[in-house]
Amino acid sequence: MHHKAISIQNLHVSYYGDEAVRDVSLAVEPGNLVGIIGPNGAGKSTFLKAMLGLIPRDKGDVEILGKPVKEVRKQIAYVPQRNDIDWDFPITVRDAVLLGTYPRLKLFRRPGKKERQWAMECLRRVGMEEFSHRQIGELSGGQQQRVFLARALAQQAEVFFLDEPFVGVDVSSEETIVKILKELCWQGKTVIVVHHDLSKANDYFHQLILLNKELIGFGAVSDVFQTDIIAKAYQGQFAFMKEMGV
Repeated sequence: MHHKAISIQNLHVSYYGDEAVRDVSLAVEPGNLVGIIGPNGAGKSTFLKAMLGLIPRDKGDVEILGKPVKEVRKQIAYVPQRNDIDWDFPITVRDAVLLGTYPRLKLFRRPGKKERQWAMECLRRVGMEEFSHRQIGELSGGQQQRVFLARALAQQAEVFFLDEPFVGVDVSSEETIVKILKELCWQGKTVIVVHHDLSKANDYFHQLILLNKELIGFGAVSDVFQTDIIAKAYQGQFAFMKEMGV
C-alpha cells in the first residue's frame, strides 16, 4: 500500500505560550526535496521539531510513512541547527558518524567492523574521510555540517529532516550537501529542509512549504515562488524582494 512520506492534519503548536504554528495541513509524497521557507519568526524550526515530536503539539496529527512518528523513529534522520549541538563534546568525526548506525544495531550490540566500514563510506560520500580522527570541534562550519549529514546517511533512513543546514557553511560544502540531498530523493527518500535564503530555492527544491505561522503556500516551487504569494508571507519585509530579483 502506498503511504505518503509525511501527512499533517491541523497542526497547532505553541512556543512559550504564544501560538507559533496555526492549523497546518499538508501531505508530502516520497522522493521529494522540500524547502520550508518564510520570514524570521515564522515558526519554521518549531514546525520541523513539532513534526518530529521533539516539542509538544497543542493539537493535530502527524504521520510519517503512514504511522505515528514514535513507531518509525528508525526511518527518520534529523540534522539539527549547528547552534543546537555541543561542539566541545569530545568525539571524533568517525565516532560521530558511527552513532548514526546505532538505530540499526540490535539492542546492546556495539558497532563492529561492518558498521565502521559503513561509517567511513558515508564520510567518503561527503568528502570528509581524511578527517575521520579529528575532533568535531576542530572543524569548520561546513565540515561539521558534512559530518552530521554523513551521520544521517549512516542511519539509512527513509525521511531526512535538516534544520537550516546552510547557515555558516562555505559554498563548496553547500554544493556537496545539496548534491547528496538530491541523490537521496532520486533513491526515493524524502528530504525536508528549513531554509532561510530565497535566492536558491528554485535550484534546490522540488516543493516549497511557505510558512508564516500558518501555511501561506505549499506545492511545486514554480507554483509557490510567485511574487504575490511570497509577499503575502513576508508582509512588507521588502529586502527579500531584491534577493528574489523581483
